[in-house]
Amino acid sequence: MALWLVRGAGGSPQANGAPSLLDILEEVRQPRPAPPQRPPRPAPPPPARVVWRSPLGRSCAAADPALEARLRALLAELPSRTQRLRIHPTNYGERLTRDAFGNPLDPTPRLVVLHETVYGLSSAVNTFLTPHPRDDDQVSYHMLIGGRGEIVEALDPSKRAFGAGNSTFQGQWAITNPKVGGSVNNFALHLSLETPIDGEHAEGAHSGYTAAQYDAMAVVLADWMRRFSIPAEAITTHRHVDLAGERADPRSFDWGELRDRLNALGVVC
Repeated sequence: MALWLVRGAGGSPQANGAPSLLDILEEVRQPRPAPPQRPPRPAPPPPARVVWRSPLGRSCAAADPALEARLRALLAELPSRTQRLRIHPTNYGERLTRDAFGNPLDPTPRLVVLHETVYGLSSAVNTFLTPHPRDDDQVSYHMLIGGRGEIVEALDPSKRAFGAGNSTFQGQWAITNPKVGGSVNNFALHLSLETPIDGEHAEGAHSGYTAAQYDAMAVVLADWMRRFSIPAEAITTHRHVDLAGERADPRSFDWGELRDRLNALGVVC
């Protein structure tokens, strides 16, 4: 019996062509090849929407010197004037590089969505600081602009704010959560204006936003446009991107006021 083991354990094949014991052991030691990976399933496209026509256009008119000087001074002070919050982690996420199906995503900000708070600035801040375990309750913006021109950064632009739910812009969305559907959040920056008192319980229009708000908003937008190469045509509203048709913000918004200021800052010509 011992002689059979020695002769059968050799490296050469058996006389009858059967594999030797060493051959069998070698096959066992070899790792099995991984099964071929299936390519990711394509994400469904967003539904057709009305194309966004920017009210900002291309404004190359000579700016008012006093307006230009005021805004450039404010832009220079932006880092020191900005108040920064640390909102609760349930109210924001990371910008993702893969969608829910495994397809690559570009998370670079390339869109700005404008909102209004509906209630006061402090109410919005308290909401962002409060834990919200339920997906439906989670909300945040990157920047808040108070009625007196306060500039509050609620979330760093590198993070994904939960500013718009099911939404799309110019045929683009990212599906990061199949339960919610597609959204612009993964590639959007969200800025919200504090609503005036008379707009807190109004269904339609209100008295509008202050000159200080338009000033502060313009310098924040100019900073974002330069940092992320965002064109003026990619500044839109929550109302436009919302697929449910339930959002109307920002109400009573004056695009001319914003256009004049962005022109003075040299970012729309």
